[in-house]
Parts: sequence; structure tokens; C-alpha cells
Amino acid sequence: MSRLRCSRLRRAITHLAMTMLVGISTARAQQKPAADDATVDMQWAVKIPARDGTVFMPHGQKQPLPVIFTFTPYIGDSYTDRAVYFAKHGYVYALVDVRGRGNSGGEFEPFVNEGRDGYDVVEWFAKQPYCNGKVTMWGGSYAGFDQWTVLKEFPPHLATIVPAASAHPGVDFPFQYNIFAPYDLQWLTFTSGVTGNGTLFGNSGFWSSKAREMYMSHSAFQDFDKLAGNPSTVFQKWVKHPTPDAYYDAMVPSPEQYKRIGVPILTITGHYDGDQAGAFTFYKRHMKYGTAEAKANHFLIVGPWDHAGTRTPRAEVGGLKFGEASVLDLNKLHTEWYDWAMKGGVKPAFLKKRVAYYVVGADEWKYADSLESISNGSKTLYLSSSGGAGDVFRSGMLSEGKSRAGSAADEWIYDPLNTKPGAAEPEDEPNGLTSQRAVLNLFGEGVIYHSEPFAEATEITGFPKLTAWLKMDVPDTDLEVDLYEILPDGGSVQLSGATMRARYRDSPREEKPVPAGKDEKYTFDNFSFFSRRVAKGSRLRLVVRSINSTGAEKNYNSGGVIAAETGKDARTAHIALIHDADHPSALELPIVKP
Repeated sequence: MSRLRCSRLRRAITHLAMTMLVGISTARAQQKPAADDATVDMQWAVKIPARDGTVFMPHGQKQPLPVIFTFTPYIGDSYTDRAVYFAKHGYVYALVDVRGRGNSGGEFEPFVNEGRDGYDVVEWFAKQPYCNGKVTMWGGSYAGFDQWTVLKEFPPHLATIVPAASAHPGVDFPFQYNIFAPYDLQWLTFTSGVTGNGTLFGNSGFWSSKAREMYMSHSAFQDFDKLAGNPSTVFQKWVKHPTPDAYYDAMVPSPEQYKRIGVPILTITGHYDGDQAGAFTFYKRHMKYGTAEAKANHFLIVGPWDHAGTRTPRAEVGGLKFGEASVLDLNKLHTEWYDWAMKGGVKPAFLKKRVAYYVVGADEWKYADSLESISNGSKTLYLSSSGGAGDVFRSGMLSEGKSRAGSAADEWIYDPLNTKPGAAEPEDEPNGLTSQRAVLNLFGEGVIYHSEPFAEATEITGFPKLTAWLKMDVPDTDLEVDLYEILPDGGSVQLSGATMRARYRDSPREEKPVPAGKDEKYTFDNFSFFSRRVAKGSRLRLVVRSINSTGAEKNYNSGGVIAAETGKDARTAHIALIHDADHPSALELPIVKP
């Protein structure tokens, strides 16, 4: 968007839909269902002199109150239930459509304008007679990102933020560690135009079929918007920015901005949150650059939740069931946090220390002063084999001692034109965390290693790391690593995973072609966080494989512009994972000892 057009939009007065929610008697209101509660009022089409938005908020209180707002591209009406809840608990609540969505004017370009627009929204609310001068935000995913991007602009009246499952441009969206996905276009269609497109977005059959069509025809990823029927200037811009460059850097806090942050922050994510990488990137960078005082008021919660569960927890995810304690009342916790940060109340009792995490398997919450202090031990397992590691039944080994016997390397072949892996993928995998379908069907495109059974139950909490020595004959390829617990009865539980585009093995910002036939060290240090009490008698399973899926941008291994590659550019990769005395490939695990 040109600077001139942006300037015109900044001066525009837009129509904002406002729901005024008033609790004349808070105690009485909590006892009655919202449909019967006459203390909740609505006011529609309020004008805000800001850079666009649709607003919902509680109305009618006798004293000015703090304002909570959600800044969303998903149309404000979808959060009305949250607005009602917080209005009944003593807050003004506003739902604001971001620029170019819903009732807001202007043009929507994801992630670009929310920081400055959000500054305007905060300061406008602070001046309203129903506001006591304190403003905060609520929301997850895109609305979690919005909290960070508004905070970096430092509006004077932003009192606190509570970002959940925050997407981080340049880390986990629109690509995950440099690898795009067809989901990008699905999401862009969800947020195309000004209306809600939830039904189309949620039509998994349609999107799966389009991704499969691209995969089977070996079409270029950059043409997926046209193939799916929604040509998108944003999609085309994204594929021209395949690394975390200045375009994405402008959307998130810089090191200098992290140093200036002073408001209390509560970060929320989950073991199985698709935006966990983004949430932890924001958190870790604040821990790296922030002041001691600011870091002391930044709390972190990591539950056993998927993406949606970071706002509405469930006791079952992907085939796993958790204890009753896992289902936190996050609306209540938010209210307690807002009361502490903006009304002089007590700190939420749940936040016993700065880090709270749920241990799956033990089904309990534990606490730590920092991420680094959680683990008090480590376990290093070295990869080896006796001549092959190509499948579950003839796997390699994960051993605590360095093995010098057996084969010095395990090999596999990845042919980008092989469509059997994609053809075998189900449209939906409701038990994705416990399914062994993908592992039992590697199609010769990876290797597997198993540990010995654990002699005693062991808590593993944190971020694993794999150092793998690899040799290949192509200048680039995409790799995935997955870690599982194999239960004594043979069942499987996915624990964590990591990905890498080989050309970015040293830095996600700088590409370096892989030298053919040379032993190179690949450090997979972007595993997701997990906490699991591994049962006595369980084993660990490590899978290292090529990415060949309908759910990912295909790398045809040519070393060229990946988004533009087609089947005509395909090169077959011959890959060897080396584990001899001079090249000790090893998995490092963070252990919590009693």
C-alpha cells in the first residue's frame, strides 16, 4: 500500500459496530443466562476516528472502566460471547474489525497495518467517557499477533496484553521455517473481501482436493491461488518473500522495542498449538532483550492444548485424553489477570511462578521460574544401525553410548515425482497424535530409530535437539524429524517435531546450496516444546524423512526458486544419515529429575 493511500486511510472516520454490555448487578447477571439478562445492551454503528474497525463493547456502567478489545480479521460478531462474558465481569469490551474487513474501510493486507491502526484504537478508547484510561486486548492466533504488533507502537494507555497462540510473521506464518503450505491460500480466502467466509474456509474437502490437484500435477506452488480460484496479490507477495526479511521484521518488535516494553504480559500456548513456534519466539525474544523488571512481569502458560484450546481448552486432542486439571477456565483466568493488571487486584492464584506447564502422562501442572530452569538433567541418545533403518520393523537404534559397530550410515531416496505418499494421505486425521499410519508408510523416503525401553518413568520437558550428519547429491531438499513415545502395548504418542529446508541449514535468512557428496552437520533446533511423563517400559522412536506431502510446498530439489519449481525441475535426492565415530549424530533430550 502506497504511503499516500495509507495517509488518507489514517484520517478516515469509519463506522464501527459496537455492542454495549452493562452489568447493573454483576452477581445477579452471573446467575442468569445471557438471553434472559436485560442488563446487557447493544449499540451499533459507532464511529471511531481511527484507521478502520468494527467495535463491540459493554455499555451503561456508572463508573469508567478499563476497556478490552479484540482486533480481528475474522468479523467481530464471532466473538460476541466473549464480549458478553467480560461485560458481566466489570469491563467494557469492544470487537474491532481490522482495516479492510467487516465494517471497516480500507484494504486488508495481513499483518501490515495493525500496529499503527491499533495504536489509534487504544488511544481513542482511552478518551471515551466509559473508559478509565486503561485499555487492554484479548485474543489468540492473529489476534495474539495483533497484541504484540500494537504493543511495539507503545500506545500510552495500553496497560497489559494477554497474547495466546500468537502467529509470528517470518517464523510460523505464512511459512513454517521457510516452508510454505497450501493452507496459506485457504486462510487468505477466509479473510478475502469484507464478509465472513467461514463455511468456505472450513470446507476441508474442497481445500484438500485443490492441494492434491497441485501435488499430483506437479504444478508450481506460486500458481496455487489461480488453481484454487482466488488469485491473490497478497499470496504473490508472500511467495516473493520466502525468508524472514525486512518485510516481516517490520510487523513484529525489534530488539530495541523489546527493551522498552514495560507492561505486564501473560503468554499462552499449547503443546500441540500450530502457532507454538510464534508464541515462543515472541516470549524468548522478550526474555533475551527485555529489562529485568519487565521480564519479572511476563508469565507463560503451556497447556496440553491444540490451537483452539489455547482459548477454550478441551480434555482430548488428536486421540489423547488429559486429566480434568488440564481444562483451565481461561475466561476466568483472563479476568483475574485484568483485575490484577488494571484494577489493583491480586495476582491470579494459578500463576504460582513465571512459567506454568502441564505434564502429559502425569496429568498435573508444574511451575518454574524460567524455561531454562525446568530441566535439571539431560539425556543424549546416539543414532546407529546394524545395516539399515528403513522401517519400523528393521530400524536403527538410539543408544546412550556412542556406537562404533554396525553400519556407518543409513540411506534413503526422495523422488519429488513419487506421488504415493500424498495419495495415501487421508483427508482428515482426527487421531493425528496417536496414529501410526505415516510412520508405517515411509515409502522408502526416510529412516527410523528406536531406543531401549525406559527402566523407569521419566519426565521429558522442553525442546529436544537433533544433530544429524547428512550427505546428499542435490543442492536442496526439505526434511522433517518427528519424535514419538512407543508405549509398552505398542501404541504411539507423537511428542514433538522439527523441519528444515536444507539450503537454510545455517540460517533461515541466508540460503547456501548443499555441496554434493559432502558430509554436512544439520542441527534441528526448532523442535516444538512438550512435557511428557514417559512411562516405564516405553521406548522413543525418532523418524527422519523427506517432506513429500500434499500439505506442504513441494521442494523439487533443483536449488532454484522453489515456489516456481514444477515437475520439470525435479531431481531425485539420494540422502545418507551418517553416524560413525567422526560424525556422531545424536538426539538431546531435556530431562526433569525428581
